[in-house]
Amino acid sequence: MKLQIKKLSKSYGRNQVLENVDFTFQEGKIYGLIGRNGSGKTTFFNALANDIEIDSGDILLDGDEARLEDIGYVLAAPNIPEFLTGREFLKFFLEINEGKLKNFKTIDEYFEMVGIESKDRDKIMREYSYGMKNKMQMLIHIISNPKILLLDEPLTSFDIVVQDEMKKLLKQLKKDHILIFSTHILEIAMDLCDEIVIIHNRKLELIDAKDLNKEDYKNKIIESLKDHTDA
Repeated sequence: MKLQIKKLSKSYGRNQVLENVDFTFQEGKIYGLIGRNGSGKTTFFNALANDIEIDSGDILLDGDEARLEDIGYVLAAPNIPEFLTGREFLKFFLEINEGKLKNFKTIDEYFEMVGIESKDRDKIMREYSYGMKNKMQMLIHIISNPKILLLDEPLTSFDIVVQDEMKKLLKQLKKDHILIFSTHILEIAMDLCDEIVIIHNRKLELIDAKDLNKEDYKNKIIESLKDHTDA
């Protein structure tokens, strides 16, 4: 499975954010998307998720136009109905998607996937911590099982133990999916991702790790961002 971005451009008035972006993402990998503030990471994700109208270009999945149901988007700020309990929300989601979901599990099995404890499952989600709300948002997209999963800073709200649990879950998911992971924390990207892609000068560029140790790779990423930002 391949996600192909061809000649993708997006501007806001006179501000050109993306310009003729060409890139191919492959199934079975987690891609880390790294860029300076304002470099266009969010615009790129919004374009893939069809949340904004692009100026030109194509977003293709195995040669055909990517469909809305093919793409899941885990936002940086969780967006869930906080007036429901975790169980009510999950039950409602499963009911309205009945017949669409594969490998159906029980509600409690889904909670266990992301480490929501029994004592919290029947609480109003307004009382959830930020990290727990983020877990619920991520769980919904995991259940929906889109072919492409966009993750915008999904781990920064978790403590170090939960981060480790979620990294293991994402590494399991990548087998049959394309995962694109946006973060400001380079160490998380290097630990979790198979490929690092930087966004600069309105384009995407793969940073090759071949023949580099971890420290040299980190320095290469930082220098690439500096060089192109100052250009």
